[in-house]
Amino acid sequence: MRLSLRSIIFAAIAIIGTMGTGAVPQAYAQENMRDSATVLMYHRFGESRYPSTNISLEQFDAHIAHLSSGAYNVMPLAEIIETLRSGNLLPDRTVAITIDDAYKSVLEHAWPRLKAANFPFTLFVATSPIDRNLPSYMSWDDLRMLQQGGVAIGSQTHTHPHLHRKTPEQVIEELQTSNQRFIEELGFRPELFAYPYGEYSSFVVDIVKDSGFTTAFGQNSGIMHADSDFFELPRFAFNEDYGTVDRLKLAVDGLPLKVSDITPDDMVITENPPIYGFTLHPDMEPTSQLRCFASSYGKLDVTILGRRVEIRVPDKLPSPRSRINCTMPATENRWRWFGRQFLTK
Repeated sequence: MRLSLRSIIFAAIAIIGTMGTGAVPQAYAQENMRDSATVLMYHRFGESRYPSTNISLEQFDAHIAHLSSGAYNVMPLAEIIETLRSGNLLPDRTVAITIDDAYKSVLEHAWPRLKAANFPFTLFVATSPIDRNLPSYMSWDDLRMLQQGGVAIGSQTHTHPHLHRKTPEQVIEELQTSNQRFIEELGFRPELFAYPYGEYSSFVVDIVKDSGFTTAFGQNSGIMHADSDFFELPRFAFNEDYGTVDRLKLAVDGLPLKVSDITPDDMVITENPPIYGFTLHPDMEPTSQLRCFASSYGKLDVTILGRRVEIRVPDKLPSPRSRINCTMPATENRWRWFGRQFLTK
């Protein structure tokens, strides 16, 4: 029986236990340093006609209130990346906020709230909808105003396509066109990139690297850390169905589940169901309590041989994309997270 993603999330919470609130003194958060941070992702705000990409203003206000509790360190995304790349540590429970697609509701609803909370954020922009003056999107004048107000701008291509379905030449054209439009309109070209729909393949990653970007993000759940592949970084996505404060706590109180030697190494799978596995970092304990869940099938069979983990899916992953999330308990009633998205041809 296939379960909804909503059911899987709450089943996972029930199995792995109750999360702590994260409401620890600010001094504690500052004294405990880590090589990791959580990145949050939003799209629309207060646009109930689009529940799959929208978060209600009541939900977003609750998120800001929780992040303002004193337990969290909300930082600019670029500073977090620079810190982790340089081998330095961040305060515990460091968080970055990202928003995709440059909808008008970002300007109307999100920016005033984030500015009042003194929370920096990064806006990932696809340039074609801005050029075409589509009614629900910002204009270049709007983006210039945000840029002057301290908002960081990242790229999300020109037309926001499914990149893995394009030819290499088409992907290159997408990036070159958007880069040129950023230079013409904003005076610079972004170094941070977000894959549209969180989708990519090995050749797409290589082209993004060769195009001058320094970092790229998907839409799979997980905690970024110093040993991450900085061109396949995770983000926790929030919308109306998955926008509760409890789910926010899962993300911002989370710790990384560090893995390597992932198979298959490409998100686009040629064998379905995939033969999925990875190797756990030596510090990842207790291995016996590792649990993995699929958005289609719930809890999965996991075999652990030393540090090697093999995960088996009972049947084919549905098209066009599926996610498998793995968790492990850590100290202080916190949980380690690693998520992987799979794309079927």
